[in-house]
Amino acid sequence: MQLVVGRIGRPHGLRGDVSVEVRTDEPDRRFAPGTALVTDPASTGPLVIESRRWHSGILLVRFEGVTDRDGAEELRGTMLVIDSDDIPPPEDPDEFYDHQLIGLTVVKPDGEPVGEVSDVLHHGQDLLVVRRGGRPGAARGAAVAEVAEVYVPFVKALVPEIDLAKGVLVVDAPAGLLDPDEMV
Repeated sequence: MQLVVGRIGRPHGLRGDVSVEVRTDEPDRRFAPGTALVTDPASTGPLVIESRRWHSGILLVRFEGVTDRDGAEELRGTMLVIDSDDIPPPEDPDEFYDHQLIGLTVVKPDGEPVGEVSDVLHHGQDLLVVRRGGRPGAARGAAVAEVAEVYVPFVKALVPEIDLAKGVLVVDAPAGLLDPDEMV
């Protein structure tokens, strides 16, 4: 699976530097000089980092072979990606990468299927986006079952168990969190 670690923004200066919107927790490692990065679109790369520096909180990168502003402008909007297999697993057993969680089957503590993790949001509180497919009774007489998304705070009290090997994530939610019709 390809993971985006950065997006090339506008050129900076006249010598080929570009701003990079960082999408990784390890920018110093991912954007180290000499590192080759695969690109999306693939025809743009791979790009090899010649140098990098921080300027007013913005990462500025110069790629080998890009020597002027015009060359830098051609890279604008290019995604910089790595393969998820190149990332070592977290040392903490209660820490997970987003790509490990997306696609897991969500079940209640009794094993009843709930849906699937479709995304992980990081907005102050980490949230699992759980895509629910066809609630019981919701599709009676309908040709297509209703599909809804619910947001589950990613905390141990609500998500007590994650089994990556089995592809299962247990959600122990209070009434109404997974199905608003169940609210008390």
